[in-house]
Amino acid sequence: MSVRVRFAPSPTGFLHIGSLRTALYNYLFAKHHGGQVILRIEDTDRTRFVQGAMEEQIAMLEWAGVTFDEGPHVGGSYGPYIQSERFDLYREHAQALLANGTAYYAFDTAEELDAMRARQQAAGIAPRYDRSAMRNQYTLGDQETARLLADGAHHVIRLAVPLTRDVRYTDLVRGDVVVQGREIDDQILLKSDGFPTYHLANVVDDHLMAITHVIRAEEWLPSTPKHVLLYEAFGWTPPEFAHVPLLLNADRSKMSKRHGDVMVSDFRKRGYMPEALVNYVALCGWNPGTTEEFFTIGELTERFALDRVHKAGAVFDYRKLEWMNAEYLRKADAALLAEQLLPVLSERGYPFIDLDTVAATITLLRERVHFLADIADFGDYIFGDTLAALDADVEASLRANDALVQVCKGLVGTLDLSSSEAFKASVEQHAVAAGVKPGSLMKPLRMVLTHRDVGADLYTTLALIGKERCIARLASFAG
Repeated sequence: MSVRVRFAPSPTGFLHIGSLRTALYNYLFAKHHGGQVILRIEDTDRTRFVQGAMEEQIAMLEWAGVTFDEGPHVGGSYGPYIQSERFDLYREHAQALLANGTAYYAFDTAEELDAMRARQQAAGIAPRYDRSAMRNQYTLGDQETARLLADGAHHVIRLAVPLTRDVRYTDLVRGDVVVQGREIDDQILLKSDGFPTYHLANVVDDHLMAITHVIRAEEWLPSTPKHVLLYEAFGWTPPEFAHVPLLLNADRSKMSKRHGDVMVSDFRKRGYMPEALVNYVALCGWNPGTTEEFFTIGELTERFALDRVHKAGAVFDYRKLEWMNAEYLRKADAALLAEQLLPVLSERGYPFIDLDTVAATITLLRERVHFLADIADFGDYIFGDTLAALDADVEASLRANDALVQVCKGLVGTLDLSSSEAFKASVEQHAVAAGVKPGSLMKPLRMVLTHRDVGADLYTTLALIGKERCIARLASFAG
């Protein structure tokens, strides 16, 4: 049997980092088994539809390297994979359930349902549709039901849950699951406006698209018994289920914006590399079985197995992700990074800088930053000549250093950046003349030339700034 999985987001918002992990686990599992990954947009909840959300979700998945074999973005085709374009299909299947007696019509008003829930809560009963006490096909009878339908009465179609038996299935992450029938609500399948609910559309599509494994977040666990019953009602074999743990904040609450970035686009804007984000997210809830932490998506595909997915929620550690991003930044090809950084430098008003200089600057400074864009800030003294203002006391101290001023004046005419040794010889010549040790001038010289008290190797830094620009800065300081 060929493995077929699907990632089925709802366009009610932009792509959440937890959804990226779900999509990634589906991708890794399918590709590990030589299978296929389908992208399906579940947009049956039109009241929460967000314009542009579908396009954003697809774009973020592509940015992260999670690709699909079938879906609304493959070949520019939308139809088969957008649920709002399949409503007639869901209505036909709802009618099939009515015909075989596993679903029924219900005519309750919103006020009647509110009253039912109030009675149940007053009696200490968990709210659930009371089939025996409400206005539905069972209590009204087929003749009255037919009359109401003919009159166009407000109605829905509900699943007829068998209350006297257990629902059993095996979860590939959580093991055997047993739920008593009386704990399952008679779920609405077709709403009064003729739109299907998530449950009906989800099961119909998974069957018709030949999905073999449903890998989704644990928040869908309560829905799974209903889905198992729907498969039984249709006479279909259900897929394998695997419910992966939620991503959690440090306080073990579900990830939310109150605690930091949660949308994939947030992480992209912050400057995280897709390779680092995918690597870290894969490890949030899955154990590779070794102490290794760095994996390409190909290596993740080779190693991924559902039996190593945790049951407990995974705390999302932003600091660990930041550290991992820095590690990826240090190992990445500097020439490729330079192409990505050049637009950032342009936006910040720096003059055109050739890619070789940008790449060399990245190589020089990336050990000191966590994000590529930070190099534009940290290396401002290389990319431009409007230096950060010195603290007044620091500037006064530098100007009061007569030896420093004397050396700067001397270097204006003799600065040699042809090699590290030549640069040191230039400084030594004037330091000796000023009666000070050359080493004592390196930090003050850095302050004069970069307005920073720390940085990478000074000679390499000055070589990137260039001789003419360095001389101009020395002359400006020395007066």
